[in-house]
Amino acid sequence: MRRMVIALAVMLGAAAPLHAQGDADRQAVNRAMLDYLEGFYEGDTAKLVRSIRPEVDKFGFWRQKDSTRYVGEGMPWTEFLSYARGVKEKNRQAPATAPKEVIVFEVQDQTASGKVTAWWGTDYILLGKYDGKWMIRQVMWQTLPPR
Repeated sequence: MRRMVIALAVMLGAAAPLHAQGDADRQAVNRAMLDYLEGFYEGDTAKLVRSIRPEVDKFGFWRQKDSTRYVGEGMPWTEFLSYARGVKEKNRQAPATAPKEVIVFEVQDQTASGKVTAWWGTDYILLGKYDGKWMIRQVMWQTLPPR
């Protein structure tokens, strides 16, 4: 009987879902995604630099006005910074009413995932923990679907 109880305890432990990391990691993941969004909204390159890896892979789908056809396009790291600088230089920050939603899906010990909703659409984000710091490594996005 004792062996059966031990075996059952081991099986239940192995079958348990992965537990999310602590609240501090979850907050750090949320902050990295918020820095990403605010970096673009405010034209703040410092927020982009602290939250996004330079080897980031960002790819998305957008529609031209009056079109239902999506076009795919990548955005390299240099464009992140160039775009943010343009927002700042032209004083074209996003209005306070612009969508600004960050959802953390899951945080493990080394990887995390989440979603950002912004004026341009929806971004699905993958993050990694680099030297103890959560940073964005991949982004897949699309403009908001037609209504």
